Amino acid sequence: MKKHVYVISGFLGSGKTTLLKQLLPYLKSENRRPAVLMNELGAVSIDSDEVDDDTPLKELLNGCICCTIQDKLEAQLQELLMTEEFDDLIIETTGAAHPVEAIDAIMSPLFAEKLDWRGIISIVDCLIWKNRMNLSPAVLQLMYEQIKHADLLIMNKTDLVTEMEKGLISYEIQQINQQAPIYLTTKAQVPMEELSKLTMSAKAETRAVQADQHLHLTVYSHTFTGKVKLADFEQWLRDLSGQVYRMKGYIPVTTAKYPLLFQYSYGMPLWMAQEIQMPRNLVIIGENLNKDSMQAELKSLEQ
Repeated sequence: MKKHVYVISGFLGSGKTTLLKQLLPYLKSENRRPAVLMNELGAVSIDSDEVDDDTPLKELLNGCICCTIQDKLEAQLQELLMTEEFDDLIIETTGAAHPVEAIDAIMSPLFAEKLDWRGIISIVDCLIWKNRMNLSPAVLQLMYEQIKHADLLIMNKTDLVTEMEKGLISYEIQQINQQAPIYLTTKAQVPMEELSKLTMSAKAETRAVQADQHLHLTVYSHTFTGKVKLADFEQWLRDLSGQVYRMKGYIPVTTAKYPLLFQYSYGMPLWMAQEIQMPRNLVIIGENLNKDSMQAELKSLEQ
C-alpha cells in the first residue's frame, strides 16, 4: 500500500502548524496513521513540540527542502519508510518553499513506488495578502506560486480584515487559481470532513479520483520493466503534450548495462551513467499531463 503524501504550504506565519495540529487527530480518528516531516530554515525546531509523541516525526533544519538540503530530505524519508508504520505523510514546508521545487525534492525515484502524491494545501494570511505591496518582488512571486499550484486554498486570519476586504481577497486569489476550493478561516479551522472528501480519505476513492481530475499540477511515477532506446525516449519527450516542469529517475536504455540517471529541468535533459543497478523509476512533474497516456506511451517504448 502506497503512503499518501501531502504538503502544507504557505508564507511564514500563515498558520501551517495550526492546521497540522487539527489534521493529525482527525486522521487518527479515521483510523489513519499519520507521520510528519517538518522543515525549518533555522537550526532549532520551533513547532516540533506541537506533534504528539505517538506520531512519527522527522525534522529538517538549517535550510529549505526545495534547494539546500535535498540530500538530507531523501535520507530522512528513507529512514521513515524503513523504520515506521504510517499511512499518510504530512510535510510542513518552510515559508520560503516553492511548491514545484518541494515536490521535486520529495518524490525521489529511489522510493517513488512507495509514495502516492495527493496534493498541496496552501495557506494565505489575509493581512499579509492585503498589504502584499510592501513585500519584495521575490517574496510576492513566491506567494503567487504557492497559490497557483495549490489543490486546496485556505484564506486564514479573516478576522483581521473587513468583510469587504475578505470578498476582494477571495476574488484576487481565485483569479490566480480558479480550480482549487477556497476556505475562509480563522485559526485555519477547515472542516476536516470536507478536507477528506477532496483527497484525504482512503475510503472515498471515487471522491479522490474526482478531485484528481481538477488538479492542474500532476505527479506521475513510472516503473520500467524493459529497456528503451535512448533516441525513442528523447523523441517521446519532444512530443509530450502539457507542461513538464521536472523529470528525474533511472532509465534502462539498450546501450547501457545499468539504468542511466536522467534529469530534466527547464527544458534541458541530462543523462549520467551509473555504476550500479538502480530502481527503474521515473518521476514526472508537470501541468495538464495525462497519466494514462504517459503510462501507455512509456510502456510502448519498452523492449
